[in-house]
Amino acid sequence: MEASANNAKEKTSIKTKVQRLGSKLSGMVMPNIGAFIAWGLITALFMKTGWLPNAELAKMITPMVTYLLPLLIGFTGGSMVYEHRGGVVGAIATMGVIVGTNIPMFIGAMMMGPLGGWCIKKFDAWAQPRTKQGFEMLVNNFSAGILGMILAIIGFFGIGPVVSGLSGALAVGVDWIIARGLIPLANVFIEPAKILFLNNAINQGILTPLGIQASASAGKSILFLLEPDPGPGLGVLLAFMFFGKGTAKSSAPGAAIIHFFGGIHEIYFPYVLMKPALFLSVICGGVSGTFMFNLFGSGLKASPSPGSIISILLMTPKGIMNYVGVISGVAVATAVSFLVSMVILKRDKSEEIDDIGASQAKLADMKDNAKGTAADNQDAKAILSTAENVNHIIFACDAGMGSSAMGASILRDKVKKAGLDLSVTNTAINKLTDEPGLLVVTQEELAKRALSKTPSAVHVSVENFLNSPKYDEIVTGLKTKEVSADTPAETPSEKAEAKADAVTNLDAAKIKRVDFIHHDQNIGSATMARSMFKDTLKKADKTDIDVRNVAVGEVEDTDTTLVIASKETAKRIKLSFKNVQVLVVNDIVNAPEYDKLISELK
Repeated sequence: MEASANNAKEKTSIKTKVQRLGSKLSGMVMPNIGAFIAWGLITALFMKTGWLPNAELAKMITPMVTYLLPLLIGFTGGSMVYEHRGGVVGAIATMGVIVGTNIPMFIGAMMMGPLGGWCIKKFDAWAQPRTKQGFEMLVNNFSAGILGMILAIIGFFGIGPVVSGLSGALAVGVDWIIARGLIPLANVFIEPAKILFLNNAINQGILTPLGIQASASAGKSILFLLEPDPGPGLGVLLAFMFFGKGTAKSSAPGAAIIHFFGGIHEIYFPYVLMKPALFLSVICGGVSGTFMFNLFGSGLKASPSPGSIISILLMTPKGIMNYVGVISGVAVATAVSFLVSMVILKRDKSEEIDDIGASQAKLADMKDNAKGTAADNQDAKAILSTAENVNHIIFACDAGMGSSAMGASILRDKVKKAGLDLSVTNTAINKLTDEPGLLVVTQEELAKRALSKTPSAVHVSVENFLNSPKYDEIVTGLKTKEVSADTPAETPSEKAEAKADAVTNLDAAKIKRVDFIHHDQNIGSATMARSMFKDTLKKADKTDIDVRNVAVGEVEDTDTTLVIASKETAKRIKLSFKNVQVLVVNDIVNAPEYDKLISELK
């Protein structure tokens, strides 16, 4: 047992280290993705074989890929370590490896940028306490210039040739694999790695630099299609649309649109994680799609970001066969992934796991039992206990774009509708800074890293940025605290009176639906309560009332809806919905109020 625990810890540690490396690599590329897209569009439009050939405008292509893009990466890498000053030294150091080689030096920029930032940071830590008053500007300017010069020379003679040789070897290896038709096998590793949140490390750290080198010489590269291909994920979501159950089935169409047209691939990850056999679907889909790309000799001018079909088509080179090849690859990947997913979903008769909400709740319960804690209760208590201090909510992910931006947009809308005066933004996890009044929302995979960056903040971890019930918990938790500060406590006599009138005060004649509220801690009891209450209604010949087991966000705000919930949940319901009728019970499974309620309904 101890050995297996140590092995799991070691694997987790390795995975975390790879994620951190990927985060740093993507953190240098993603903020500059607009420049990459600009270069790709200029190349696609104005090169000799482009849509609008123009020899004068095409002169921008080589300087941009040789100087502009690596310098932007170097500056960003340096600024990640030591803000603007580190960025300046990182850009100077990067210039050395650029001039010292004859290929686009992206990997060299990813090395020299952070190195330049680190060196000037260490120098300042040593020099600033020793600098005489009045000489600060002189020391700061000359130290950055001299150190940058030294690093540029080192890069020119040392780092540049080494990185150039390494890049050349990798390029030769990739060409060898492509020439022998083995490139589809790369998806055996790429597809699972994407779902384990290593997509940025793979795409931005490896495929994009090699792809740009190939594209600069050949005009296109298949490497730009390996990770962004939306086909495997789309096939999984389409299978859930037709053969899934519960929340997974109902949420799949919206997820498919966001994934395919919006390019937010993270949205399909939970669907695969809830049914691990679906890893086979995305692997088969990815391999099949890349096989078609390779068969047609397809490639893109530059890396599409986000991985939307729109971005992919915009980066496709001119020529009907190029478009046929790209579209065929995406279509085949979708079809294969769909067929494999269909077989898996139809063969799996598990009711519990077919509901993505139930799957996530079950996973949370398993984690809580293993740790001996109730993580969601801790989240709720943390929000309630510190709500008066929270003034800023940040969504954090690896790159600070994509899914975190979508999550921030969703919660921002909920916060606005709740009348809360709070800022909701998104950022990359490595840019988090500890500050008072901060609430950080991140994915469970990244929770520990977020906590280490902002130990004094309130932290909420979610399974899926785009579809989490915890957003309602956050809003109602903050709003509950706001209201409770101005609400006088009930006296014992008032509590007894309220309990006695709980059913009498309901307008039973209007009730057409009864909702039992479930969340991560009571999904089992809420399901049981619904089943028992429905059976009791049936025995009482009252079959015209719809009895449901729903999350807070699924409640319909009408006076024909009766919500049955515990006191704490009922308080949140009353704050979020103005029209619903609410019955507060102490025991949701066996409440004495049910007999009187059914009598009133009859």
